[in-house]
Amino acid sequence: MIDPPACPTCKSTFAYPTGTSWMCPECGHEWNQDEIDAENAPAVVKDANGTVLKDGDDVVMVKDLAVKGAIKALKAGTKVRSIKLVEGDHNIDCRIEGFGAMALKSEFVKKA
Repeated sequence: MIDPPACPTCKSTFAYPTGTSWMCPECGHEWNQDEIDAENAPAVVKDANGTVLKDGDDVVMVKDLAVKGAIKALKAGTKVRSIKLVEGDHNIDCRIEGFGAMALKSEFVKKA
């Protein structure tokens, strides 16, 4: 027997299957568990070439990027070691030698 998932609305554990979806007898909420699982799945971060990135990867800049408040720009070809993936618009946290801590967008790097 399958353990029923908890209702996303009221957290009841008495849900029952209704074909391709689940129904909660306590609050009447009906949901598709595949959609709930897809929403809660971790985001996949891809580089400029479409390669999936993960924590600890080394990447290379593919475009010159102006850094606000810095005298010089980050040049294409700059290697960034041991990245950390985070949520948000700038989805890579890293430390670049000569610049310090930076937040980058994955679309401006490629996996080394």
